[in-house]
Amino acid sequence: MGMVERLGGGTSGVTRKTSFPPVVDTSTRVLILGSLPGDASLAAGRYYAHPQNQFWRLLSPVVGVDLPTLDYSTRLEALQAAGIGLWDVVASATRPGSSDAAIRDATANDVATLIASLPVLRVVAFNGGTAWKAGRGLVRGVEMLALPSSSPLHTVGVAAKQPAWDAIGSYLRHS
Repeated sequence: MGMVERLGGGTSGVTRKTSFPPVVDTSTRVLILGSLPGDASLAAGRYYAHPQNQFWRLLSPVVGVDLPTLDYSTRLEALQAAGIGLWDVVASATRPGSSDAAIRDATANDVATLIASLPVLRVVAFNGGTAWKAGRGLVRGVEMLALPSSSPLHTVGVAAKQPAWDAIGSYLRHS
């Protein structure tokens, strides 16, 4: 599970944050990679836990389920039933607060090994520019899709982001 570790002494120590384990199974067709969970997510032990993060709203029309109204475990089950998996590009990093711009001393998750273990994976989608920049070099042999960030810090409205997120649906259909 993701965690926060204080490095150094007192209040001036640097905070090292760790990502969550992947949420995938052998039916994962779309893998969505974020950068690193924010403080609200780390505190809650859940992906995209900040109430203003638009992730669950953006994926609702893609999977045909009103995800924000469900409890967390049911949300994850709905994503997996649709063929969507989750993980992060960054395994751990130092970062004060939740801004991707503040990520330092990052170590990457082993995205290539995870991808190799997913037999029907069709695309890796990156949630935001930081995930795209840090993760695109880790992906081989599968399509990639850059998505506008679901973060409330990316102030473009949901309506402007939705068409890009809707594109995920074409990878979920069996062909």
